[in-house]
Amino acid sequence: MEFVLPYPPSVNHLWRRVGPRTLISREGRRFRHCVLAILAAMRVQPLYGRLAVSVEVHPPDNRRRDIDNVFKALLDALQHGGAYVDDSQIERLTIERRKPVEGGKTIVRIEKL
Repeated sequence: MEFVLPYPPSVNHLWRRVGPRTLISREGRRFRHCVLAILAAMRVQPLYGRLAVSVEVHPPDNRRRDIDNVFKALLDALQHGGAYVDDSQIERLTIERRKPVEGGKTIVRIEKL
């Protein structure tokens, strides 16, 4: 399976504290909703078994970013969208930073091992 998704929020911007509770931020909810809509439009059925996930990130600009900070929002959204049952199925996970594009984007490839 291959998906072209928006650029995910950093894990640093994914959570918000509201009193004693920790919640997904507005930015995180917006990203998750967008991913769910894309996967629903593609009629994605969940994969079972061991998986390999390859990610290409095209940031929205040239600012410095930690490349590993995009995983949490991205993998959780794919799970909630039904690409796989649980992200514990992922046995191989690779990421590559590419040239920035306006607005940013993420290309995700998932295959069964």
